[in-house]
Amino acid sequence: MFPTPIEKRSAAVRNSYQALVPFALILWLLPLIAVAVFSIRPDADFANANYWGWPSSFEGVTNYSMVFFESDMPRYLMNSVLITVPTVLGAVALSCMTGFALGVYRFKGNLWVFFMFVAGNFIPFQILMVPVRDLTLDLGLYDTKTGLVLFHVAFQTGFCTLFMRNFIRALPRELIEAARVEGVSEFRIFWYVVLPLMRPAIAALSVLIFTFIWNDYFWAIVLTQGPDSQPVTAGITAFNSQFRAMYHLMSAGSIVAALPPVAMFFLMQKHFIAGLTLGAVK
Repeated sequence: MFPTPIEKRSAAVRNSYQALVPFALILWLLPLIAVAVFSIRPDADFANANYWGWPSSFEGVTNYSMVFFESDMPRYLMNSVLITVPTVLGAVALSCMTGFALGVYRFKGNLWVFFMFVAGNFIPFQILMVPVRDLTLDLGLYDTKTGLVLFHVAFQTGFCTLFMRNFIRALPRELIEAARVEGVSEFRIFWYVVLPLMRPAIAALSVLIFTFIWNDYFWAIVLTQGPDSQPVTAGITAFNSQFRAMYHLMSAGSIVAALPPVAMFFLMQKHFIAGLTLGAVK
């Protein structure tokens, strides 16, 4: 029923597996390696179609200096921070409360309410483009960071609730019942009993949502325009002009834009893995 672990295969299969892993890793990393190499090339290499050859000169310092000091990239980065951080805080906070309500309380329609949260994850987000854009225009939230934050919070809360509700249902219910016997209020049970046990799940979910929102490009170009409100993923396209594209600066900007989620993952790696694997082994 299950595939045989590689450790139990023959020596030939194990050796072939070990030999193919480096090639698979290089193939997977090849686009990122290409972007990193392009970011240190001069603009003349692209004009001369020298895409994969040895760079005619190394202009990494010049390219990254232009990205930071001669463009709106710092403003785009700050916009991404001002959009991503409130979204993570809002979505995680709402999902903790809704997950607690749906995971602890037994009431009529509990499962249907939970299905409503989950159903939103199965709707293709492309079909929401026109109604969401019209809604932001009607509310005066188009081309604002606030509108993008509110939309992301609303859209991510369904997935976060699914994550938190299932996590809370796996907690020992005896802890909650013991607190109720002692006369502890429901809010204090949530704040002092359940919430501390949810720290691994909160850390894992925060990393996931941070990555989702920071890397979002579709809604960034649908709901915002210009450096006053656009995040960094949409701001990278500002290096394209009407008649030419500055690929060396776009590559450097892409590397800069990718650093925060990578740093976030490595800083939270311990808690992220603990949150995802909690309860996997008993």
